[in-house]
Amino acid sequence: MFKMINKIQHYDWGSKDALTKLYHIKNPQHLPMAELWMGAHPKASSMVEDLNSQQKISLDKLIATDPSYYLGEKIAQKFHRLPFLFKVLCAAQPLSIQVHPDKIAAEVGFKRENAAGIALDCPNRNYKDDNHKPELIYALTPFKALNSFRPLKEITNLLLPIAEASPVIQLFLKTPTETQLAQLFKHLLSLTTKEKQPLLVALKSVLQQEKGEPWNTIEKMLPLYPEDNGLFAPLLLNIIELQPGKAMFLYARTPHAYIEGVGLEVMANSDNVLRAGLTNKHIDIAELLANLDFIAKPCDTLLLQPNIHNNEFCYPIPVDDFAFSLYLIDNQLTTIANNSATILFCIEGKISITSENQTAEILSGESIFISASERQIMLNGKGKLARVFNY
Repeated sequence: MFKMINKIQHYDWGSKDALTKLYHIKNPQHLPMAELWMGAHPKASSMVEDLNSQQKISLDKLIATDPSYYLGEKIAQKFHRLPFLFKVLCAAQPLSIQVHPDKIAAEVGFKRENAAGIALDCPNRNYKDDNHKPELIYALTPFKALNSFRPLKEITNLLLPIAEASPVIQLFLKTPTETQLAQLFKHLLSLTTKEKQPLLVALKSVLQQEKGEPWNTIEKMLPLYPEDNGLFAPLLLNIIELQPGKAMFLYARTPHAYIEGVGLEVMANSDNVLRAGLTNKHIDIAELLANLDFIAKPCDTLLLQPNIHNNEFCYPIPVDDFAFSLYLIDNQLTTIANNSATILFCIEGKISITSENQTAEILSGESIFISASERQIMLNGKGKLARVFNY
């Protein structure tokens, strides 16, 4: 077992105090603390400390010394890396309208940009690695997000009040199909200033009359991005409000954006993001559209219902890059069989963790990395613990 020392990403949309309030992480420079990364992504690999020797090494380098030992033979052969990345995400402002590529597109795009000589840290780089990025988000506080296209009937009803300002919207309303949705979304993301102005006037007029969603979300976005084409996205995308303890899944090739809240985010080990609005970062609408499925999905199909066994809440994930479970520990011994690399994160309380050879204790906000060679994990104490691993 290894105690983890995790890195914070200071993105503009991040909260300046959420990690301090929840996990007593100091912020002396008063910077936005957007994400706490737990994992072995080369951009910001966690450091890990041996519990016996107190020696420290980055997790990606540790795993590279013996992938089969730390990941397990099966995972090492299939993924050749720690296949997941675990984060605490703290959004004080909306994130960009974005899509993550699937595995094939990521491999092709990464190879293409490498061949073109685009540096990995270049601002106009789309593909930071060769991996896909399906995601789970588990709410720690009330959490709001955009996820997938709304059912076509909902989109039609929401567009009616601004339809007179756009011939393209009027065309969609005559034939509200997923094919026409693709044309509409492309048009809205690519609006010229001349096309956008009458739509913004119409949108602001509706905001003066309508309350509730999606109008509340658009009102939150407007002062931050007053001329952004992404302001129209909430009319087309589902707005999902997760209460603490609820979770949802975000597939590759799906449009989404987190709006506000704190959550645990688990994903394939990737940092590939294609953006199209509500951001000052690199936008590539053509690449995003090439990696997007225009499939309408009702909100309830995006939520995850856990399978509950004793004190374990196991969330079914439709990919094999990671698995996610939650444990409620109340001074009872819980034994877990283990056959993969595992990260344990203490959401609240104080948890004692015992492997075959070691015992460690973690408080809320702390995490432990456990290698696949540890075949059994025992938990005790009082609190709530998240586990990310592979089956």
